[in-house]
Amino acid sequence: MFKQTALLAALLLGALAGTAAEPAAAPPPGKKTVVYVIPVKDEINSPTLYILRRGLKEAIAQKADVVLLDMNTPGGALDVTFDIMEALDKFPGRKITFVDREAMSAGAFISAVTDEIYFAPNGVIGAAAPVLSTGGDVDKTMKQKIVSYLRARMRASSEGKGYRGQVISAMIDEDYELKIGDKVLKPKGELLSLTATEALEKYGEPPQALLGAGKAADLTALLTGKFGANNYEVRHFEITWSEELAQYMNKLSPILMGLGLLALFIEFKTPGFGWPGAVGIALLALVFLGNYVAGLSGHEPALLFAIGVMLVAIELVFFPGLVVVALTGVVFMLGSLVWAGADYWPGQPLNVNFSGDMLMQPVLNLGLALVIAIGLFAAFLKFLPKTSLYQHLAMQGASGAPAQLAGVAPQAAGALEGLTGRRGVAVTGLFPSGEVEVDGRRYPAKVSLGSVSANTAIVVKGRTDFGLIVEKENRA
Repeated sequence: MFKQTALLAALLLGALAGTAAEPAAAPPPGKKTVVYVIPVKDEINSPTLYILRRGLKEAIAQKADVVLLDMNTPGGALDVTFDIMEALDKFPGRKITFVDREAMSAGAFISAVTDEIYFAPNGVIGAAAPVLSTGGDVDKTMKQKIVSYLRARMRASSEGKGYRGQVISAMIDEDYELKIGDKVLKPKGELLSLTATEALEKYGEPPQALLGAGKAADLTALLTGKFGANNYEVRHFEITWSEELAQYMNKLSPILMGLGLLALFIEFKTPGFGWPGAVGIALLALVFLGNYVAGLSGHEPALLFAIGVMLVAIELVFFPGLVVVALTGVVFMLGSLVWAGADYWPGQPLNVNFSGDMLMQPVLNLGLALVIAIGLFAAFLKFLPKTSLYQHLAMQGASGAPAQLAGVAPQAAGALEGLTGRRGVAVTGLFPSGEVEVDGRRYPAKVSLGSVSANTAIVVKGRTDFGLIVEKENRA
């Protein structure tokens, strides 16, 4: 039974789906056919999409010849079903469905866009009318639109596949009469469902099976009968516990990103490395993990983000005030967050993978995350200095013992111990790092929170192993 969660959105998503890819050529003689098995079990929902999308991408990366859907489902969400159908179109090889018990509702649609449908002896398929998620009927006008679209979609997917388009139409539309020759297989007023035997019954001249390609006791029997005992290699997609978790992480992705970026903003604005940095990295790691489990990206976006963080850190420590290195790092970080949310498919050209439609949702998520991060950071700048937490953040990297400082000559390092409380001027902008001049000598420095423009009066509040901690001087 369909769960109708977003009818109009589902129609739009479905309309974007292309026609099925042409099956790849058979492997050359002597080479085993690589079959990649992906389970489609239980209710069709977001985790099902994540499993199938990630499995298809792995099958493409491993150069599988065939994807086999091991199906046993009562149906599920209509919008997710359209996404699954669109994902199946991306696989360039042959697609087979094995109905192990049932492929009802959404399962029937997904089966219909594969090249061949096989059945277990007790398998059934059918009853695919759209209903509300509550189980109630869809509004009559809306239902007519959905049914009309679904029938057209199924006809397009079933071209050259015998009676499949007519059969699926009879499963969708109770007002559709399925008639082959003089025999009425389904009268108006009911929905069609078929057993394995009924699906394999032949009609017409020349005789053609109504829907199925054959029966098999199990997957091994199916593949042995189709390819020969020693002519195929099976690879199974492994499902993890994280698919269920990923659907919640993806829904919360903008919030997790926003809070993660906020924590990193605070970390870059305070000396040393403390809990804000650890929290920011952990939150953004959850974003990357959720996108990986959802089949949207691999490990590459996380690597690009790490490079971006390193570039920003290099600027802050070794080239304060240079801007170019840090700006490149920020671009890498933001770009990696967009990349992580884009539905990238192996083997496709970049202009196909990174189309406007594909990038729209990741860009919107990143924009919302930046609004959250900047808004909260502005609030922190206003209220945090009045709290004890501010003093802790400002001084957590301070050191009271003499030490060699990065960028400071050994003979001048000892003089830093007596600079706390002294006044000077910012020689460069502090965003948050740069250089200041105190008593006629230049020192590397970092502002605790916020930023200080060049030629602004400052006061020294402390020091770290990398230079002075300063603040803008507030003159009465």
